[in-house]
Amino acid sequence: DLGLLVIDEEQKFGVAAKEKLRKLRTEVDTLTLTATPIPRTLQFSLLGARDLSIIATPPANRIPIQTEIILFDEKEIKSIIEYELRRGGQVFFLHNNVEQLDSIAEILHRLVPDMRICIAHGQMAPKELEDKMLDFIRGDYDLLLCTTIIENGLDIPNANTIIINHAQNIGLSDLHQLRGRVGRSNRKAFCYLIVPPLVSITDDARKRLKAIEEFSDLGSGFNIAMQDLDIRGAGNLLGAEQSGFIMDMGYETYQKILAEAMEELGIETVGAVGGRTDARFRADCTVETDQPAFIPDDYIDITAEKIRIYKQLDSMNSEKEIDRFHIQLADRFGETPAEVDNLFNVVKIRNLGGALGFEKVIIKNGMLICFFISNALSPYYKSDQFNQHLVKIGNDSPFTLKQTEGKLKIITRGIDSTEAALRTLKKLQ
Repeated sequence: DLGLLVIDEEQKFGVAAKEKLRKLRTEVDTLTLTATPIPRTLQFSLLGARDLSIIATPPANRIPIQTEIILFDEKEIKSIIEYELRRGGQVFFLHNNVEQLDSIAEILHRLVPDMRICIAHGQMAPKELEDKMLDFIRGDYDLLLCTTIIENGLDIPNANTIIINHAQNIGLSDLHQLRGRVGRSNRKAFCYLIVPPLVSITDDARKRLKAIEEFSDLGSGFNIAMQDLDIRGAGNLLGAEQSGFIMDMGYETYQKILAEAMEELGIETVGAVGGRTDARFRADCTVETDQPAFIPDDYIDITAEKIRIYKQLDSMNSEKEIDRFHIQLADRFGETPAEVDNLFNVVKIRNLGGALGFEKVIIKNGMLICFFISNALSPYYKSDQFNQHLVKIGNDSPFTLKQTEGKLKIITRGIDSTEAALRTLKKLQ
């Protein structure tokens, strides 16, 4: 009986292919492995729809790969290759255009005449390709001129320099995978990305190159995947597109649909706060603030731990539960900085705002602005809860009731912190 399905190199599978595998056994547990998850998969994990584990510890004695962006300069390429050959190593030279490989080989031969070069690409006969790769592994050749066919499955400890031509045309996760073909021993490895002048390439290409150069430490695949998510977008999480930005549906609408779907499937979602509010009048509240509210790197520098804390905090509904978690965090990592204190206050404000029937709470420019449920036909406006708000607002309170473009809101001035905003909002309880 099949009990566990393991999918390695998950980024190479499409949504349809993965679902087809899962349908072989509908109740099977599935574990997907990847150094750089595709944006859609990563977004599912960040939303809590899939569990996420990060193995950030590299194999013993590995050294970070030095990554540099260079222009196509024959003298520099010659120097790079000769340095690797002098220390007895081998070189990958990647040019992802089969028709131009022979001309590139001629250039390399001219630069380093005594160098032994072999060519490998996906259009070769399988036996010929296998023989070439085995010859390179045995050390019969000094340089492998190839396409992206080397991206997965190669482990050649003696090859510790890779030169990638036209790197601006290669995706971020692919660049990370290609860089991983070197540095598979305890020797210093180098990855050189050849690009045209940066002013001539697209903004997205510049972002990819900056990310791959910046995140060169061992175990940095997750950081690169986060950058890829930011650059390419999360895709259509309700369909099969695995990257791209949500255009036809607003993000808040998507989150609402996702929450409803998860509830139908029996997956736990955030409910009413403390049982105080009827579910009909519970708003999905968002909070915007100009106060810094996050976990800074100088407080917790482990990305996986930050994500775990964010997810745990996001799932909390009661103020007592949030306060206990705040104390536990201070016990583990020391006194919490102002940014973290703001983060905890923002979560409390979000929960309280939703329970009070606010769809959005804005804390900016010294003001607290709370927007009521936007649907004017909502039964919320006929409820005792809303009537109680009106009474409290009218009884010499700090709140001013306004209606702008059909949206009802209350405004309070003189709010200089998230703590003051929370304190003020509690007056409506």
